[in-house]
Parts: sequence; structure tokens; C-alpha cells
Amino acid sequence: MPEPVALITGASSGIGTELVRVFARHGHRLVLAARRADRLEALAAEIERSGSPRPLVIGVDLSRTDGGDRIEAALADAGVEPQFVVNNAGFGLAGEAASQSRSRQLEMIDLNVRALTDLSLRFADALERHRGGLMNVASVAAFLPGPNHAVYYATKAYVLSFTEALHEEWRGRGVRVCALCPGPVPTEFQAVAGTGNEVLETPMTTFADRVAQEGYAGLMAGRRLVVPGFLNKALVYGSGLLPHAVLLPAVAKRHGPGPR
Repeated sequence: MPEPVALITGASSGIGTELVRVFARHGHRLVLAARRADRLEALAAEIERSGSPRPLVIGVDLSRTDGGDRIEAALADAGVEPQFVVNNAGFGLAGEAASQSRSRQLEMIDLNVRALTDLSLRFADALERHRGGLMNVASVAAFLPGPNHAVYYATKAYVLSFTEALHEEWRGRGVRVCALCPGPVPTEFQAVAGTGNEVLETPMTTFADRVAQEGYAGLMAGRRLVVPGFLNKALVYGSGLLPHAVLLPAVAKRHGPGPR
């Protein structure tokens, strides 16, 4: 049987990098996937210096339709297969949907939805063989309407719905499935999305290392949903009590019109 590994996408920064560190501390052999291979190599060297095996690095653009094929081929060449898959790769865009680049928003769907679905299902048999698990990184945005982040919020709603369904479907297969739903986190996300750091000026902000630690613990415990931070939990469970007629203008005001 191929050696079991933990595959983490979007590992070159932010929550992904912290997830790599958490998994390494718990003794997992790692495979890191992201576009920026130079950052992955630096992170792999850090993990090796800590005394863990050096992770396998796969430089790949998962918004391309051949991304999953490239990862599968690299794993096969290395004689490994996933025991855990962590789909963390993704990005957002701020601004009114009709004013944003349509091609860029479709690229977001390819990464946040298509690639995540591909990698979730592609290695299902391996996850079952190794009694492992799947973590998909969604967001508190999954629970809300998202004016001025319309496509991003919609992709995260998909991630949440898909992941919760797999949690139920795979319960009898011995595979843990967890949706990690952080609130605002200081990472490169804000710069890529064009939101500005003012969106982090809230008591809901949680740092990436805490998000990663809570996500890992929740996955290993077999939890369906992990929402780090008390106020984020309150938002998630409280939003179901408010009509969208109230939530829509509140979210729009928080994010502003964004770039045009």
C-alpha cells in the first residue's frame, strides 16, 4: 500500500501555511500544493529543520483543469497517496459583480469550487483505505448573502453545503469530513481581494494559527463544522434568525462598493 500523506492545497501562505505546521507537529508526512513553488520549498525546509520529514512540494495552478491530474501523477511518482486532504486554496474579489472581471470571477469558481470538488472526490478511496479525513476550508461567508462579494460568498456556500453532505455520506466509510469556517483572518486574502485591511478591524478577527489549530482538532474529532471564535459562532447561528432583507444591506455596507 502506498505511504499515507496529508495533502494541503494553498499551502504557501496564511491559513494554509499554519495548517502545514500543525499537521507536521502531529507527525504527518506532508504534500504541499500551490502556485508559488518557491514559497513551498522554503516552508518544506522549515518543516525539515524542525525534525519532521521534508514535505513533497507540488507547484500547480489549481484553477487550471489539469491541476488535479498533475497532483495525482506527482503522488503516484512519489509512491504516496492521501490519508488526509485539506482543500484550502481559494481567493475572493471585492466589488460589484457586474463591474468585476468576468474571467477572473470564473477563475475563482474554478479554484474555490471545481478544484475543491475534484480533489475531494478524486482521493475518496484512499481516504477510506487509510481511515483518514477531508477538510474543506469555507468561511462564515457561507452562511450569509454577499453583496459586493457576490461570487466569493456563493462559492463558500457551495463548499459548506457540499462538505456537510459528504460528512453524512461518508460517515459509514470511516472517513472524517469537516468544514472549517473562519471569519476575518489577517492574511494575503485582503490584498488579493482588494478589500483593504479595515475589514479586519473587528473583534471577530481570528489569527491563522488559531484557525489552523482548531480546524485540525475538529477534523481529528470527526466534527462536521468548525467555526473558530465565539463571535463568529454567534454570527453563524444568529444569522439564521434574521431575514435576508436585513442581512443584505448590512453585509453590503460592511464591504462597501469595492473596486469598479
